[in-house]
Amino acid sequence: MAEDIKTLDDLKDVVAETADAPEAVVETAIKYVAIRDELGRSYATGKRKDAVARVWIKPGSGKVVVNGKEMAVYFARPVLQMILRQPFTVAGVDGQFDVMATVKGGGLSGQAGAVKHGISKALQLYDPSLRAALKAAGFLTRDSRVVERKKFGKAKARKSFQFSKR
Repeated sequence: MAEDIKTLDDLKDVVAETADAPEAVVETAIKYVAIRDELGRSYATGKRKDAVARVWIKPGSGKVVVNGKEMAVYFARPVLQMILRQPFTVAGVDGQFDVMATVKGGGLSGQAGAVKHGISKALQLYDPSLRAALKAAGFLTRDSRVVERKKFGKAKARKSFQFSKR
């Protein structure tokens, strides 16, 4: 394939060659491997707004501990608890993994998003076959939206002071 393809006939020849040798195409495909520590856990870092979460997952009964507290105690609002459970439901592994997370910075909503991002990344590292479902749901992508900075001459980032002609 070092030669240049200039016509459609050349392209047909290249396609025919790769059809004859599918193992060459398989070798170039990206292969994901499971990454676990000596305790059988997978680790990932999740981020959202100003919050950063360090997340460890291991096979278990579905217990989620955030900063030493149960999920229902730390994230009291049901919406935040639902956000944390989303990666497990999308991947189809409800109640199969224990989660231990430490999270710093931001508010509760940002922290819940950071833990969700960390859980998704850790699940993908523990079992690479779950990557397709998590990627399709958009859970492996860091949500890069952050608070806009305040500009000088403005009340907030974009809000102006009241205008008066006189």
